[in-house]
Amino acid sequence: MSWIAVGALALVAVLVPLSMLAVSWLLRPSVPEDSKRATYESGEIPTGGTRIRFNIQYYMVALLFVVFDVETVLILPWTVVYQSAIEQVGLARALVPMLVFVGILVVGLVWAWRNGAVKWARSTRVEDRSRKIEQ
Repeated sequence: MSWIAVGALALVAVLVPLSMLAVSWLLRPSVPEDSKRATYESGEIPTGGTRIRFNIQYYMVALLFVVFDVETVLILPWTVVYQSAIEQVGLARALVPMLVFVGILVVGLVWAWRNGAVKWARSTRVEDRSRKIEQ
């Protein structure tokens, strides 16, 4: 009997998005224009090639952020139950796994730091300005 509720929920989960798509398809305005097929609908004329060089530094910073953000998500619940964990399993069994986890993260951060993942590349404008100031 409890599976009926799960089935009804699954049915609603499928029917609501499908009905929203159907209603939006029926109500949307249809104005066929050639400019809609253009690369930029805003009327901007594309210039240059499609292949541009993108600094990998942005991806590295984003990946490091994700890693340390996940670390925060994993450490927070541990800090909440730390006191009761010490009472139940003892200090070593409660503390050592988290120290190993944080140690692995510190090793990863040191590795990233030494490989220059957190070092920002300076633009030529900034370097030119700093040279002018020094002169």
